[in-house]
Amino acid sequence: MGTLAEFVRLVLKEDIGRGDLFARCKAPKNAKAIVKSKCEGIFGGELYAKALAKETGIKLTFFVKDGETIASGQTLIELEGDDTMLLQVERTLLNLLQHISGIATQTRRYADRLRGSDIALLDARKTRPLLRELEKYATRVGGAINHRFGLDDCLMIKDTHLAAIDDLKAFVIDARKNIPWTATIDVECESLESAKAAFEAKADIVMCDNMDVESIKEVVKLRDKTSSSTKIEVSGNVTLENIDRYKLAGIDAISTGSLTHHAVWLDFSMKLKRA
Repeated sequence: MGTLAEFVRLVLKEDIGRGDLFARCKAPKNAKAIVKSKCEGIFGGELYAKALAKETGIKLTFFVKDGETIASGQTLIELEGDDTMLLQVERTLLNLLQHISGIATQTRRYADRLRGSDIALLDARKTRPLLRELEKYATRVGGAINHRFGLDDCLMIKDTHLAAIDDLKAFVIDARKNIPWTATIDVECESLESAKAAFEAKADIVMCDNMDVESIKEVVKLRDKTSSSTKIEVSGNVTLENIDRYKLAGIDAISTGSLTHHAVWLDFSMKLKRA
């Protein structure tokens, strides 16, 4: 996505195009505007709003911080600057805030369900093209920990990779010579037997993918006996309706793409007023 400054320039350009027609028709005057929430949720997007303000010269006053709960009718931000610039920024700012806050709100629902446990909530790579950095920022705001950002920061061996590997243990030994020393190896497993092979290969993380609860419990027991340093991640069709059944002793993390691909934008609006 490039730097944050480059990103906000691109999203502004997407909307302004070759020039705002309204700005051609009047001289700018100083004005103020407010952004209000029309629903409840978790606020997110402070980082992106500040970058947008820096790029356009608009002054922002925040009445809420990232991660805080917001109510319907609440004023979130006051903006001040040339009225034409405020109007040019309006849709871009709202799109960013609504999208980020929607993911943060969805993530908080999951995080609340794991509160009081030692299980980490992880996001996934199921993000919109070119918006991964933004959406993973949003899950952090909501209370999750980022899983890998891409293929270059963790070697995840999924079922599709396993189909191309003849000897997992030999592959892992060789892989450690070719990946950064700090990079982890995460092996996706769909059964106790495949988890056993991953433990024997000395994987850093064993992902129990779409396993039933009883199978996961058996994987935990096997880990404790044979590879105590290996972390166990639960993934696959984890929802708000069933997440409680996966809050098992010995589980280190639960990951779900629902934090991003099932999130719904919050509803915000901006109103302009003369300074």
